[in-house]
Amino acid sequence: MSSHTASMRIVIFLALVKAFSALVLAVTLYAVTRDEDRDLALLAMVCRLTEGVLGAFSASKLLALVWLALSSVAGTVGADAASILGGYLLRDDSGVSALFFAVGSILFAYLLLRGRLIPVALAWLGVAASILLVVGLPAPLADFINSSVNWLMWLPMLAFEISLGFWLLVKGVDTSHPSKPDLRYITGDV
Repeated sequence: MSSHTASMRIVIFLALVKAFSALVLAVTLYAVTRDEDRDLALLAMVCRLTEGVLGAFSASKLLALVWLALSSVAGTVGADAASILGGYLLRDDSGVSALFFAVGSILFAYLLLRGRLIPVALAWLGVAASILLVVGLPAPLADFINSSVNWLMWLPMLAFEISLGFWLLVKGVDTSHPSKPDLRYITGDV
């Protein structure tokens, strides 16, 4: 790692871009879904914001790893200390941010479905993929499934996220079919 610091700095930059992307997506999806249920949309946004903040911490861990690699090469950190600290910094705690992602995703997909803001089949794919992640992500921690097949549960979410991205870029959100009638027109208070 000490001989590839330039590459590591690019990885750190990309981790920060990923974190900010999660933050922007959280606020944007909140703006799209808040008319369906403000409280659920807010909870979903907080989950996705938490995912972004935890992603920013991963960039901080990478910076610490670069420092550790350079310090151990320079001899300012002992081999035993570098090994212990490196092991701590290299631990895989991505499951925590993934769980916040999955919970936020299930709430946003439900709100998109409820408001008929995207095609129903696409929204149901999002709900199902999110449920699979919420149930499946803790499973490797309890040794219910092998972590080598853990990536398979991400495939439906991949299909949903890519399809949703293309749909939103091409068609946008359909707001012409409100999920609740405007009672002002029924009661004559217009």
